Amino acid sequence: MRDPFLTMALNNAWANATLYGAIAGLTEAELAAPRPGFFPSLKATLNHIYEVDLYYVDALEAGGRGRSVYDREEIASVAELAKAQSDVDLRLARFCQGLSPAMLDEDRATERGEGMVTEKVGALLLHLFQHQIHHRGQAHTMVADAGIAPPQLDDFHLEHGRVPSAAAYWPRDISGEEER
Repeated sequence: MRDPFLTMALNNAWANATLYGAIAGLTEAELAAPRPGFFPSLKATLNHIYEVDLYYVDALEAGGRGRSVYDREEIASVAELAKAQSDVDLRLARFCQGLSPAMLDEDRATERGEGMVTEKVGALLLHLFQHQIHHRGQAHTMVADAGIAPPQLDDFHLEHGRVPSAAAYWPRDISGEEER
């Protein structure tokens, strides 16, 4: 099996692309419409996923931007949000592709309300993957509420049942400048 962190990053990129493919036809008003969930709309949920990805990928890359990644306007269109999410997904996959066992124990600073907090790279990655799955599941329910058949998002890891679109992501060398 390939490195599990890279595999999870590629699974994440595939699941996001699959989800965005399902909602590609939504208007800005439909994206922003009230939906049941932790956040009040699909727009708010997907922007939250994107923002948190930016926050943690910045920390993993030791970029030092911290909470300033949240100082931006919410993205209002599905196409623009899908592109932005795809870009950060590729950054995460490339980071994971370059991981070594020693790097998993390295410290990274994360800016919190009470100040800077140090976390291990491995723990940050595990938390980030869990966060993505958690909120993507909420978005999945909102997609159904929008009248769209929610896509299958868990057929990535096993050969049995793996959907054809996963082949573009698994296994994959993402070290070059190629785009999905």
